[in-house]
Amino acid sequence: MYLRKTTRVKDGKRHQYWALVESYRTERGPRQRVVAWLGETDKAGRLGVERLAKGYHSLQGNLFDQSEPEWIEVNIKGVRVENIKDFGGPWIGLEIMNRLGLDRFFSKHLPKGREEVLWATMAKVLVLCRLCHPSSELYIAEHFFEQTALSDLLGVSADKVNEDRLYRALDKVLPYKEALERHLKETAGTLFNLEYDLFLYDVTSTYFEGEAKNNNLAQRGYSRDHRGDCKQVCIGLVVTRDGFPLGYELFAGNRSDVTTVQEIVEVMEKRYGKVNRIWVMDRGMASTKNFEFLMADGRQYILGANRGQLKAYETELLKKDWQKVQSGLEVKKVESPDGKEVFILCRSADRAKKEKGIHDRFEKRIEEGLKRIAAGCEKRRYKRSVIERRVGKLMGRNSRAAGLFAVEVKESPGGGAKISWTKKEQWREWAQLSEGCYMLRSNIRDWSARDLWKAYIQLTEAEDAFRIHKSDLRIRPVWHQKAERVQAHILVCFLAYVLWKALGGLCQRAGLGDEPRKVFHELAQIKLTDVILPTRNGKEIRLRCVETPTKHQRILLQNLTLHPPRRFKMNTL
Repeated sequence: MYLRKTTRVKDGKRHQYWALVESYRTERGPRQRVVAWLGETDKAGRLGVERLAKGYHSLQGNLFDQSEPEWIEVNIKGVRVENIKDFGGPWIGLEIMNRLGLDRFFSKHLPKGREEVLWATMAKVLVLCRLCHPSSELYIAEHFFEQTALSDLLGVSADKVNEDRLYRALDKVLPYKEALERHLKETAGTLFNLEYDLFLYDVTSTYFEGEAKNNNLAQRGYSRDHRGDCKQVCIGLVVTRDGFPLGYELFAGNRSDVTTVQEIVEVMEKRYGKVNRIWVMDRGMASTKNFEFLMADGRQYILGANRGQLKAYETELLKKDWQKVQSGLEVKKVESPDGKEVFILCRSADRAKKEKGIHDRFEKRIEEGLKRIAAGCEKRRYKRSVIERRVGKLMGRNSRAAGLFAVEVKESPGGGAKISWTKKEQWREWAQLSEGCYMLRSNIRDWSARDLWKAYIQLTEAEDAFRIHKSDLRIRPVWHQKAERVQAHILVCFLAYVLWKALGGLCQRAGLGDEPRKVFHELAQIKLTDVILPTRNGKEIRLRCVETPTKHQRILLQNLTLHPPRRFKMNTL
């Protein structure tokens, strides 16, 4: 609400009349209506009306002109601050959420009934808490929510946020997973001018605490987290060339990466179409069946090829016609035998140095192990089968250099076993030639080797997404036991990562780099504080104020075009 001044001419004189006007929204836009005519009111009268209007929560008192200062006598000895809360992180997350239209999406889609707190609001709580301080729903309800300014930002008091309400909010959000992915693709694409020609696909896993008996997807399999003792679920994530997530799918924890390709491609094509899409995947997705599937409908792809195929191009590795892409990296394009594909040979100096160190280290371990076995054979009479098992175990632990050794175990004339070995120099020569080399495979024949390699190397964006999910957003371990709750937990982590990447996009656009971690940490230090001012008449004035940003914080906020409020009203639901 606000005061409107109207000037009228009466009997040749100008008269100023005042009216109390309310602004409200309609289907056709904002409208105003007069609540009360005040006549020719002086300044004191207008101030009284303003104060009266501010006494009601339904009136928008912050729309009054604040340029005129208000004076009161304060006992400075009694001035104090209380109730310091974290403000910067939740506020930034909410600002980004609004820019991506997530607030509108939640308000439009999440069902409204007789609930005391809207499910749309609780969904925001889940996502913002996952971004700012990843933790369990119980910790959010009992500790974290009341430590933040979320009650002021969302208008929900801390006593309304409990574990049960957060769990139920997870159930309400999950059915809209696909719609959320579509919505975020459109809004983020418009906000950051994203390109959707390149789809980067990779798979990771996250493990459970507990038996997860009621979840069919929870299985034991290859664990990227080195927790083979726990059940896990696999997550297939698709991102753009800029690393912005397009969508994900969940797979059983014992499912191999190569079996997920057809399913994820069909899901994404159904959702976003398949025109002008180039699929980029690592060599873990390469199989004859997958290549046939990708080529069947004319799909374009760039995949890492199996290392064993390098041997067929030994002569190409020896040639000097390599193209330098960057310091220490060379590439070369070779036609496939049938002429339908191209292979990109890549050679990295840093990778060659690393692989040589690995080969040398394993060679030394094998040789030392064989010497110990031979010395043991001289002291005791072992059966030949026992020594063969020991040799096999030694080679299995050091497989990267096992091919270098030709080991022979015989029965000695005096009984027992005898061991001898030689080194295959041909194997060593091939190892030295192929160290640091790897191959890519593609059906895009009109691109240069440099362009194909640059497109493939964008897979690091998907790897970064998994790293942030596991470190900053703490997607693991999963404590939920119900299948639907697990899916909802991963969806909330996905939405929090979208906010993370959106902040990274804002930072990049502002010339602050594309890594938002430090920027978020700096701005998250801004606090919300209650300032208590004792007055002469014995009453106390309580002001809820946002901490004044430091010089560094002001520069960041200015570059990001973010403007934090200075003060909050002290009223919540």
